[in-house]
Amino acid sequence: MSSNTKEFEVVVLSNPLVHAVWGEWDRLDLPECWLVAGCLAQTAWNKRFGFPPEYAISDLDLVYFDADDISAEREQQHGERIRMMFAHLPVWIDVKNEARVHVWYEEKFGYGIAPYRSMKEAIDTFPTTATAVGIRKSTDLPEVYAPFGLDDLLSGTVRANRRQITREIFEAKVSKWLSRWPDLTVIPWDE
Repeated sequence: MSSNTKEFEVVVLSNPLVHAVWGEWDRLDLPECWLVAGCLAQTAWNKRFGFPPEYAISDLDLVYFDADDISAEREQQHGERIRMMFAHLPVWIDVKNEARVHVWYEEKFGYGIAPYRSMKEAIDTFPTTATAVGIRKSTDLPEVYAPFGLDDLLSGTVRANRRQITREIFEAKVSKWLSRWPDLTVIPWDE
């Protein structure tokens, strides 16, 4: 395990929001489940810039992969069940089946995508190198997946992952994040 990975684990698991989900991991009962993206990067940014661990975190993203049932109804059932488990947390728990993203992606973003073949393939397309990250419990130990590594995330650097997003999506995210973490280093879309 790299020192970056250990640092990342310590930082994100020190966030009480993340820790609450971590403590109930086995009860999530979702296939190929990962905690991903914004809440992880934002926790690291909060540590880096001296904010409380939960500062400006509005949701936790739990994603799973179930190609055998890509119905909106099943995804909604999982979401409702898990939100009830964590009703005491002051954030939205977003639960998404990454095997069904291609079903609604074009309507939301204006262009279609091919179905993902795995959870890791989905994480590979997350909008920035800092937010393309996931953590899950694997035999009681953390397993981290970060296809671009953890340097950008831990250094507070925002760089587009152009595999799937548009410039407009990237710039909207950057604008929102800079209003909360003004010391982020942003690598412009054109670089």
